[in-house]
Amino acid sequence: MKSILIIGMGKFGTHLCKNLAKLNNEIMAVDIKEEVMENILPIVTSAKIGDCTNEQVLQSLGVGNFDICFVCIGANFQNSLEITSLLKEMGAKYVVSKANRDIHAKFLLRNGADEVIYPDRDIAEKVAVKYSADEVFDYIELADGYSIYEILPLPQWIGKSITQVNVRAEYNVHILGTKSKEGIKLLPGSDYVFSKDDHLMIVGHKHDIEKIVAKF
Repeated sequence: MKSILIIGMGKFGTHLCKNLAKLNNEIMAVDIKEEVMENILPIVTSAKIGDCTNEQVLQSLGVGNFDICFVCIGANFQNSLEITSLLKEMGAKYVVSKANRDIHAKFLLRNGADEVIYPDRDIAEKVAVKYSADEVFDYIELADGYSIYEILPLPQWIGKSITQVNVRAEYNVHILGTKSKEGIKLLPGSDYVFSKDDHLMIVGHKHDIEKIVAKF
């Protein structure tokens, strides 16, 4: 459980708040508009209405006491930049700011953000990958070009074991787990035999996994 400050209760901020609350985190939510706070009042530890570009308002939140501070303002980049900078000046431990463009991300990082997230871009990329191939069921992008894909086994793998296919050497990927009617099995042994009905969770460089997907 972590103590989290979320500034900006737009669509992304609200969804983030709800999901963090499900994971039993302590959340303070802040927004300048009173009407956007009504839906999240039952799930947050505390809520405050105020303009966080005002130093006195931000200071009153005790930003140094939170494990993470999220700046979820997307419509007004200037406000997002000011708040990000002020949070760091006031001793925030870790600041995560929302960006819509690469140029915004650069300024946010230069002005105090420890991390920048692109929720719109990231979900668009995930949806594009998932729906570009019938054999791809899910996709998670990791760092440095690596990704996790949920895919079907290639037809030529069916009935063979991981050792026989020589997945790591031939395809330069690792199998994290398998998903079937019986459930999810993590880190299958080298004697696991591929079944046409199973889904595979594989990790590797996106370029290498795309080569596998292209073989369907």
